[in-house]
Amino acid sequence: MDSVNGAGPDRGRSAGTGADPGTVSGTADWYRNFGLHEARGQSGCYEEWALAISQDPQLLALIDTLPYAKRQPNLVLAAARFLGAGNTPYAEFRRFLFSRWPQVRQVILTRSTQTNEPGRCAVFLPSLACIAAAEGKPLALLEVGASAGLVLFPDRYRYQYNGGPILAGPASAPDAPILPCAVTGPAPLPSELPTISWRAGIDLNPLDSTNDDDVAWLHALIWPEQEFRRQRLRAALEIAREDPPRLVAGDLNQRLAEVVAEAPAEAAVVVLHSAVLAYLAPPERRKFAQTVRELGVNWLSNEGAQVLPQPGDGTEGIDADHVRGRFVLRHNGRPVALTGPHGQSLDWL
Repeated sequence: MDSVNGAGPDRGRSAGTGADPGTVSGTADWYRNFGLHEARGQSGCYEEWALAISQDPQLLALIDTLPYAKRQPNLVLAAARFLGAGNTPYAEFRRFLFSRWPQVRQVILTRSTQTNEPGRCAVFLPSLACIAAAEGKPLALLEVGASAGLVLFPDRYRYQYNGGPILAGPASAPDAPILPCAVTGPAPLPSELPTISWRAGIDLNPLDSTNDDDVAWLHALIWPEQEFRRQRLRAALEIAREDPPRLVAGDLNQRLAEVVAEAPAEAAVVVLHSAVLAYLAPPERRKFAQTVRELGVNWLSNEGAQVLPQPGDGTEGIDADHVRGRFVLRHNGRPVALTGPHGQSLDWL
């Protein structure tokens, strides 16, 4: 679920880097922050590569020949891996990049970071269950930045919070992926999965779960050493192939109201997104927030702390230093939790 408009943490520039666009020093800061604050503890390979790139003037100069929004670490590293770069020491990776740069550049220019992480359903699920219970209706889900639509199936997966019993629903297949999530705080963990009666997504360039190149790109976007995410992706893609969701190509601000209007009247509409709005320029983010509020639907956003700043954030314990490396989950603009970027943790506020 990672391509809508512009640039952001999964789909463009990492939030809060402080990098100055268009300069080698700014790109160096971008890669250094990615290595220190995003890759560290998640991928030793990406941490090594990103920190080494931040100190490599020749490679930084090469990356700076790309349009600004295409210089993001996730995109450059994934493009190289898409073309066959292995989990190797930096020196070998560097040789690969220089020897294959025209092909790597072409992938970078034609692709975007559309990470489609079904694990994020684990952090959305408590809020989705609360909405369904409060409204007494099945849910109609609309995801913006849907990629291949894998986050549109929260009722089909299985969940395990804090290593406890497996939570599944009537629609969960016996071989559906299990999504583990570490929870702190008074999270309203559900005892059953909500019913989803309608699902749709909007994306500038929706990915096709039956297209080999699109599937290969989704796999390339998974960081090295994270084989558990690769296995989860395979299982989630099988679910999407069995029941393909409606995916609408287009700009979220232009298509949102139109697609919301398609939802059945007897369902509670939920618009959700994760690591998407950082792709938009601030005026476009504000336009989206205003539109979704005017539509009167439930709104779940899972974004970097500075992507949708709200009054009172500083006193709610979600200042940038406290959040570093995590997203803020908000319901109708109100912060309810801090989340791991791949759904691995839920810290209820």
